[in-house]
Amino acid sequence: MPTTPALLLVRAAHPRQALVTAAALGTAAAVSGRPLREVGLVLVTVLVGQSILGWADDLSDRRRDARHRPDKPLSGGTLEPGTVWFALTCAVLLVVPLAVANGRLAGASYLALLAIAAVGDRLLHARTTSFAPWMASFALYPAFLAYGGWNGVGTTTPPTPVMTALAAALGLGVHLLTALPGLVHDHEEGERSLPLVLALRTGTPRLLVAAGVFTGLVVLGMLVAGRTVGLT
Repeated sequence: MPTTPALLLVRAAHPRQALVTAAALGTAAAVSGRPLREVGLVLVTVLVGQSILGWADDLSDRRRDARHRPDKPLSGGTLEPGTVWFALTCAVLLVVPLAVANGRLAGASYLALLAIAAVGDRLLHARTTSFAPWMASFALYPAFLAYGGWNGVGTTTPPTPVMTALAAALGLGVHLLTALPGLVHDHEEGERSLPLVLALRTGTPRLLVAAGVFTGLVVLGMLVAGRTVGLT
């Protein structure tokens, strides 16, 4: 059965990660007491932003993916790079007003984390410092939520240092877990990302367990911090 370009674009946007991230941020906004319309704005903003990161990742890795993941739309030739570039450009033009609609400080925080995630992953993906953009970008999520509002009017109350530190730690855990399925291909490409270096020393099964436990503890810490010190 032929697949439409729209469905191929959705596949290239890393939809699972986009939906999980948007749902997590939307839930966090709801739990922090934000009105429903602001929760919806957070959901849409993050969903568009994550799609940008997914398309940018597949565009930059399409030659590498052609050697290891020919099932992907871009690497398999079923989706033209020009189509993805057009969708990416439209999404960038959309995410800027969406981010600013959350408030100036919130919008600046979210656009900054997108830039850090996109550029940092591109430059540091194959290095032992691959964790840096993940931790730095995740550390800005509490600021995006704390400063958030509606119709361009946000707040000036910063996030608590505890939540910022825990969010950065969550970025490290997510980086380790999401990198594990592709470590064999990373090794074949001669890369030396932090997850690969750790896996070579400890073994992939042990790293999976350690990363899972670490991430679970960080999430638990965020839940406890949310009920005690709060987001702001």
